[in-house]
This record gives sequence, structure tokens and C-alpha cells, in this order.
Amino acid sequence: MAVTEVRSDLEIAQAANMKPIVEIASQLGLDEDDIELYGKYKAKVSLDVMEKLKDRQNGKYIDVTAITPTPLGEGKTVTTVGLGQAMNRIGKNAVICIRQPSLGPVFGIKGGAAGGGYAQCVPMEDFNLHFTGDVHAVGLAHNLLSAFVDNSLSKNNPLNIDPLSILWPRVLDVSDRVLRHIVVGLGGRENGLPRETGFDITVASEVMAILALTSDLKDLRKRLGRIVIGFTYDGKPVTADDLQCGGAMTVLMKDAIKPNLIQTLENDPVFVHAGPFANIAHGNNSIIEDEIALKLGDYVVTESGFGADCGAEKFLNIKCRYSGLKPDAVVIVATIRALKMHSGEFNVVAGKPLDPGLTQENLPALEKGFENLQKHIENMKLFGVPVVVAINKFSFDSDKEVEFVRERSLAAGADDAVPSDVWANGGEGGKELAEAVCKAADKPSDFKFLYDINAPIKEKIETIATKIYGADGVDYAPAAEKKIKLYSDLGYTNLPLCMAKTHLSLSHDPTLKGRPRNFRLPIRDVRAAIGAGFLYPLCGEMRTMPGLPSVPAGTKIDIDDEGRIVGLF
Repeated sequence: MAVTEVRSDLEIAQAANMKPIVEIASQLGLDEDDIELYGKYKAKVSLDVMEKLKDRQNGKYIDVTAITPTPLGEGKTVTTVGLGQAMNRIGKNAVICIRQPSLGPVFGIKGGAAGGGYAQCVPMEDFNLHFTGDVHAVGLAHNLLSAFVDNSLSKNNPLNIDPLSILWPRVLDVSDRVLRHIVVGLGGRENGLPRETGFDITVASEVMAILALTSDLKDLRKRLGRIVIGFTYDGKPVTADDLQCGGAMTVLMKDAIKPNLIQTLENDPVFVHAGPFANIAHGNNSIIEDEIALKLGDYVVTESGFGADCGAEKFLNIKCRYSGLKPDAVVIVATIRALKMHSGEFNVVAGKPLDPGLTQENLPALEKGFENLQKHIENMKLFGVPVVVAINKFSFDSDKEVEFVRERSLAAGADDAVPSDVWANGGEGGKELAEAVCKAADKPSDFKFLYDINAPIKEKIETIATKIYGADGVDYAPAAEKKIKLYSDLGYTNLPLCMAKTHLSLSHDPTLKGRPRNFRLPIRDVRAAIGAGFLYPLCGEMRTMPGLPSVPAGTKIDIDDEGRIVGLF
């Protein structure tokens, strides 16, 4: 029996028959005055279209999330892109909205964020690399503020900033572990005040979170201006506007605020905008992007980062709170391999071959690990939104295993559970899923937030910990207690929470798989992203600057003799 060669994502993408982006814009009803071209196949969309489209009715709003993933990811973006393709194949007018990837994972280990197989966005190389420069603009704006902070310190510290209170690091969109903790200002007074600081990866910047949550250019200016970089010696917050830097930061972001437009392999429209982390930040694309898409499509498929306890909880409690938009359905992506891993019998390590036990039929392990998916279904139902489970199929999954997950998902409260084969077959492989999601989205929705925004900080933390994570309670370190009192005194109580925790477990402990029970959630600190508009409690140590693996993905990336990129996934 002949073995069919499996083409890489890059090879599939480079063989795509792309349409000029002006044609994709025309499909949406946008003309050439509504877009700014960045070459032939990508464009930015003018914010003026928001006024032009304001009287149109919104389409249906669908969020794609997932179970607690393995380190390999479970195919959220593949499913998001494939679902949009499939909806268009069954005659719906669907628009896809996703985030822009960071260059750190692209050259590290996780890869890009364009989807995969035959459910991809193109031009894939541009999308995963510099694209239209938005991430670079975020980095410049962030580092400009960093420079203003140290300049103020070196110029006799007129704002009375306590150097030990400074929360604002520098950023770089490369995974570089040696920059996590550094000392700056060495070499004498001419080079500044020596102090400890560090680097985050650019997508972890509050500036990126602000870009994703802002509503327009004026709002962006206000949010950047109220960023808190630290405190004075007498405990008062110091903002970007105190440093007179907010205006210049906004100027650097004036083009980045415009969403980007590209297409799928099947020439469906894809908006791409912003890329905040889903552990420290809220892990969702921009509100502006979704607002424009909802006026142009009958269905909008967007995606939340990591598992439903991370990105989707923040989508529902933070993003929807600021946008005023209400989701019509949530799709939870699950894989058979990840559910088997959640049995606790297998480990999945990025860069190493899968344990053979994950690729062979094993219903007992599947049954034990299913409780992770069950908890995610229960969590999403707490928000009053219809839930569809997308079973992202692999070639080694048995029919019995797929049917088991389907039956158990329905019993757990899902409105439907459908296998998806979009990676191998594009939109054609997602038709059944598309029908199920459209049916669910057309049902009445009783969307509600998980907590009262005006509740005390601790009450909101404990609501998320007990209801979403399944914790028995919460323990606060002295630093967290001090910050909660400080933020309450400063009037920050009425902000939503952006919980910072591992994405590899429903709990704070990445080794606790399945549905952890009998644990308490430790909060070691609470930090404030006042420009973005949320507080983020830290559940354990959070790494905001990744490191490269032993064999970085960048070692395989090159240019061939014809000048084409090779080795990019």
C-alpha cells in the first residue's frame, strides 16, 4: 500500500491560490477607500468603516476555546479557521477573527498561529513573521515608556519614583531567557541609575493588552496615559501621563490600531489583530476587529487562547464586559490524545515522540481523562451560552473513541459534539461541525457574567477559583494581601480580574491533570494593568519571557536557492 506524502503547512500554504486582498475586501462589501494595502495579499482596514457600518445589525458571535491542552496545543486555530471555511461552504457568510502570533514561539518550539494543514491563513510566511509591523509598534511604544522611566530617575527623580516599586520592564519579541532578570544603569552616573529590571516578551506587554481592549484612537490615548509604571515613595501611582509619554506612545500606535485583513486557503476573509498572552493578559484578539467583522458577516468565529479556564473565561468576563458584545455560542476543541493524557497515565513532551499509548485505542484512559472536558463544559454553561464540542480528529483515533467523547459530552450538557477533520480536508471536513455550531448559535442565549464587577477583589478571586478551577478555597501570600489593600484604597476594586496561572492544568499546578480536586489556590501577588483595565492575581510563578528549547525551530528556517522561505512549520 502506497504511503501518501504529507506536505508541511508551509508547502501547503505556498501552493495556495490566493486572491488579491482587494477582492477579499470586496467580498465583504469594503471598497479600496476602506483599506490600506500592505502588498498584494494583506491590508489594514480603516477605522472609518466603524462609522460607515454602525447601523448594520451584528452577526452571530462564536468563540472557539479548548480543553486544558497538552504542550502541543489541541488545534484551536485550526478549528477556528476550518470552522469559518466550513460555514462558508454550507452557504453562510462567515468571517474569521484571530490574533497575531509572537515571533518568540515561531523561532522557539510551539510554532505559528496561522492554523495548519488545509485550515490555514495565508500568506502564512508574512503572517507568522513581521506581518504589518503591529508587534514592533507595541514594542517601541512600551520601550519608549521604559526609557522615560529611567530618564526621569537619572534627572533627579522629579516624580519621587521609588525605584524598588517600578513594575514596567522592557520588552523584546524573541524568546531570550538571559534577559529575564538584568541590571541596568551600570558604568557611572552618565549611564543612569543602577537598578534591577528585566525583559518580557512583547506580547506580554500591557500595551498589547490595551491594543486588544481599546475601542478607538481616543480611548487608546486615554488607556496608554493611565498605565501605572510604579509608585512614589509615599505610595501614589505614577502613570505614563505623569511622565508625559502617553501622547508619543499613541503616535507610535496610530497604524497598529487598525485591524489587518488576509484570507484562508479557500479565500475566506480573515481579520488579524493584536496578540496578548492568555496567562498574564487576556489572550484574545481585539474588540475593534470583532466589532467590524460582526457588521460584515452573518457569523463571526473568533478564538480565545489556551484552555477555557484561561482565554475563554477572560473573553467572557473581560472582553465582553468592555465591548458590550454577547457571545451566541462557545466551541470547545478536544482531542482524544489530550483526554488520554488527562487520565494521568501518559506524559506529552514537546519535541519528543508521542507515547504509543496515546495513539492506540484506550477507552479506560479516555473515560478517566474525560472529566477535564466535562468540567470545561460545565464552566461554559455557567455563562448561559450554548456549547458545542469539536472533536479534532487524528488519523489514529478510533471510531469508538470518537463516539465515546460525543456521547459523554452530550450527557455532560453540551448542545452538540461533532468530529472535525478540517486539518486534512479544509472546509469540507468541517461541514458537520459548521451545521452544529450554526444551530447552537441560533438558539436563545442567556449570557451572564460570572461575577459582579463591583464585588470586592477577594470575592471575585474566590468566585473564579471555586467555580472555574474547582478549588476548595484561596490562600493569600502577604504580598497579595498588601496589594489587595493598596488597590482597594486606590479605587481599583471595580475592575475585572485577569487571573495569571498555568494553562496546563485547571489548577495552579501544571502537574495536576484531569479535574483537580481537594486543592486550594495560592495567590502570591496581585498586579495592576490600569491602562488595560484589569487586575491580575498571580497563581504561582508566571514566566513572561520564554526560553528557547535545546533545538529551536529557528534552526530549520532558511532561504532556498530561489529565495523562498523553507522550514517554517
